[in-house]
Amino acid sequence: KKSEREKQARDSREMRPNVVSEAGLPTRLNQWWAGVPFITSCVVIACGVIYLVCLLVGYDSFIEICFLPSEIVSRFQVYRIYTSVLFHGSLLHVVFNMLALVPLGMELERIMGSIRLLYLMFLLATSNGIFHLLIALVVAHNPLHADQFFMNQCAIGFSGIIFSMIVIETSLSGAQSRSVFGLFSVPAKWYAWILLILFQLLATNVSLLGHLCGILSGFAYTYGLFNCLLPGSSFYSAIESSSMLSACVRRRGFILCTGGTTYGQLPTYTNTSPTSSVLFSGNTWRNLSSWMQRRDTTADQPAQDPRFPGRARTLGSARNQSASAAENDLSLQARLLDDSAPDNPLESATLSQGQFVSGARHVNGDIGGAAGLVANTQDSDSFEVELKRLVTMGFEKTQAEVALAAADGDPNVAIEILMSQQG
Repeated sequence: KKSEREKQARDSREMRPNVVSEAGLPTRLNQWWAGVPFITSCVVIACGVIYLVCLLVGYDSFIEICFLPSEIVSRFQVYRIYTSVLFHGSLLHVVFNMLALVPLGMELERIMGSIRLLYLMFLLATSNGIFHLLIALVVAHNPLHADQFFMNQCAIGFSGIIFSMIVIETSLSGAQSRSVFGLFSVPAKWYAWILLILFQLLATNVSLLGHLCGILSGFAYTYGLFNCLLPGSSFYSAIESSSMLSACVRRRGFILCTGGTTYGQLPTYTNTSPTSSVLFSGNTWRNLSSWMQRRDTTADQPAQDPRFPGRARTLGSARNQSASAAENDLSLQARLLDDSAPDNPLESATLSQGQFVSGARHVNGDIGGAAGLVANTQDSDSFEVELKRLVTMGFEKTQAEVALAAADGDPNVAIEILMSQQG
């Protein structure tokens, strides 16, 4: 009997690695997909669904939706700038582009926020199309040697935006060198150009001009040429506070652009300028000016780079960097509570129900001054009262403001959002 038990135990030990390996792959895939932020996952799903629909209906010409400079010029079909990036010509095309997008989108969305990354993609798609069209026109009307090749070239795919994101991520990371497919390393400043050359040499039917314009747009963004097109923090705050997007804001993986923590335990950037919700104030000029870039700075408070959330921060430091200790009196800086802190009324109230997480945040500042930043022309009094209540309960003011707006002023729903965020 003892030998039989030993044999059964040995057989179970031999079978266990196989069982773990079989169950490990879907588990790891689920965990990996759960870590992909909201906008990045939406783009992957949208491109995948569009490709499957085209495959099922047998649509493979793409002549009506591709980026075709001759049609844009002659018929002013500007929509091609945006439809062309969502369609792909083959399974390998869409899979390769989405696999390249996911790591880039995860890094940039965690730092910039979901709405900011969506706006960045829209801006890059627009600039890529403009550069593409201008270069095609210059080549076609070149007095030395006119060539209509680029004017009649039909381009599709998300790779132009991906090349722009490669340039932006490389600049933001601060890396000195980059590995090319794990084979060899190149200087970081030449990384995108090396990829451009390799794809042209190794792949067929690749749009040279589409990838080149993506690189040009990425460098234009990193060098600040698009700063005049980047809205202020109040623009993103107003979008996040919109009741129409309340369902999206509550989604796991949605990252706020206006400070605080994120839904789904993903890091976000901390906004040091208290400009949220100024779109709802009665002063029209102040609303418009808040969308413009603020160039006046003081010696005590450095300027905020509109391209990246946090000047001179790298991707590695963006995950680990703590909030600054010295802040403007009107700044809404959150600090982590100690697990044994007894002075948080929300913690003592919710610990009895087993719903509170020890990593809750509280506002370290004057509540009266923080409440003065909230402007709501419709129900300002009730909104401020509920916001003060959430702040005194220990939530960060900006985070509470967005949650209360997403809940249409219902404090119970706002508390539910904030508690799910903390969890």
